[in-house]
Amino acid sequence: MKDAKATEIIQLSIEDDGRIPNHWKLPLLIYKNVLDENDDAVEILNSNNWAGEWLGSVFPYHHYHSNSHEVLVAHSGTATLQLGGELGEMVDVEKGDVIILPAGYGHKMIESSDDYQNYGAYPNGMSHDMCYGKEDE
Repeated sequence: MKDAKATEIIQLSIEDDGRIPNHWKLPLLIYKNVLDENDDAVEILNSNNWAGEWLGSVFPYHHYHSNSHEVLVAHSGTATLQLGGELGEMVDVEKGDVIILPAGYGHKMIESSDDYQNYGAYPNGMSHDMCYGKEDE
């Protein structure tokens, strides 16, 4: 991993838009280019109590987890994500970036390179729900 002093950390605080709650207190954190080529993302996640990891991509529709935080680690390629729901921010993600999504923060894939993949994981591997910003949630 890169030295913490050399890592750009972006904090986003996005209000509840009536569909996607985001988090009432915690900001979303983006660590830009924090992992090196030879870092083992799964080992780093597990050693920091992020477990239940999966390798894939972000769904192409707004969704959030109301009962769990989530970490996304860009493993390959590039992508543009919308974070925080319809009123949220468009963020460019590339290999080595890490995103910490507090419970409630919406996320959606806007576009990606053909080779884009990210790891996802949850605190202590806890089970998470899937919410879509519908009225009955």
